[in-house]
Amino acid sequence: MDPLSRFFGEKLIIEDAFSLPEDAPVTPLDIQIGGGHYKTMAIQPVEYITKNNLGYCEANVVKYISRWRDKGGKKDLEKAKHYIDLLIQLEDL
Repeated sequence: MDPLSRFFGEKLIIEDAFSLPEDAPVTPLDIQIGGGHYKTMAIQPVEYITKNNLGYCEANVVKYISRWRDKGGKKDLEKAKHYIDLLIQLEDL
């Protein structure tokens, strides 16, 4: 296995997609640039967001609330809250 890759459950984490051979059977959902905090999830936020046709603010809430324990901590919770506050404000317009 490439030293830049590792397995989390059944998902392959590729930290440097540019080091892969051209014929590697890898999809964009198999690659995460900048860490592995989404790859350990049963459903990646991008999959949930896309399949549910969420808008920009809703998508950011899902992203930040999904990763807060593994990446940004309290700062990610504050970011999620900010997007919820934006949604509330925009709903009142």
